Amino acid sequence: MSGKWYTQSGAQGDVIISSHVRLARNLARIPFPCRLTEQQMGEVCDLVRGAAADYARPKLTFLRMADLTANRVVSLAEKHLISPAFAEIAPGKALLLSEDETVSVMLCEDDHIRIQTARAGFEPQEAYRAADALDDHLDKKLAFAFDDRLGYLTQHPTNLGTGMRASLMMHLPALTQSFEISRLASTVAKLGLKLRGPYDDGGAKGDIYRLSNQLTFGISEAAAIENLSAVALQLATRERAARETLQQDIAFMDKIHRAYGILNSARMITSEEMNEMFSYLRLGAVFGEIPVRLETVNELSLNLQPATMKADYNENMRAPERDALRAEIIKERLRADAGEE
Repeated sequence: MSGKWYTQSGAQGDVIISSHVRLARNLARIPFPCRLTEQQMGEVCDLVRGAAADYARPKLTFLRMADLTANRVVSLAEKHLISPAFAEIAPGKALLLSEDETVSVMLCEDDHIRIQTARAGFEPQEAYRAADALDDHLDKKLAFAFDDRLGYLTQHPTNLGTGMRASLMMHLPALTQSFEISRLASTVAKLGLKLRGPYDDGGAKGDIYRLSNQLTFGISEAAAIENLSAVALQLATRERAARETLQQDIAFMDKIHRAYGILNSARMITSEEMNEMFSYLRLGAVFGEIPVRLETVNELSLNLQPATMKADYNENMRAPERDALRAEIIKERLRADAGEE
């Protein structure tokens, strides 16, 4: 799976795993998706497909969701390329996707168009520039629903205005260990941001959290991203300071080495075990305690999720077989990082 954005670590990659921007857009004079028939949704998707056909920064492939297997659809959600709600297959939906998976465009989700961009590490400005370029290209050909007072018109009032959600995936194990996360989540909420787990269920997996803007009305895209970036950098500073304390805790450091030992020897690893132990693995890599690359952890954490493995290896794979294969792949990659090939 080389060439994907998540095979990199990026700037500030010790704490900030990735940057994401989503723009919600609707076509003028066409009802929102909730009011469209299956045929009308298909027509909207074809309109957008035609408008994006000559876009080459990067080139986008058109996929009808109904043509994909159930595992492939869930895999797209596991990689944050589509929303969990969009993964509930319904006739008429479609997706535009770049080969490197830096750009994905959901068609006929809550809105006609949801442009999503991703970058490794701390690159919110670059992620926004990529989304904005595609936004401009499509707007010139399609004309988006826009009001001079309300901004971009969206199905949900909470997205009115810019229609933009920018977010950063952050690894915050030290702040989790010190029980500061709840207090920090309350603090950032007062600044118009939300700190929660990476998926819609809100739960943090492997001490990974998503920091995102909540205000879209009465604020510009630039101001929203600046606010998000400033708070993220403050959180990263606090996390690094808390990590210095953890490094002095022999019991915690033992957990890092135990996780590495288990991953190097286990015959079966569930996705839940992988998520937990990868948190220790990330810290071990940053501390220089174990010979593993952050890029390896980033890639495996997405490619070894349950539905993704079934879609990539065997659609009919049972859980024990999948857990055994996951363990073998992890061992192989860790040994390669340690120079034991």
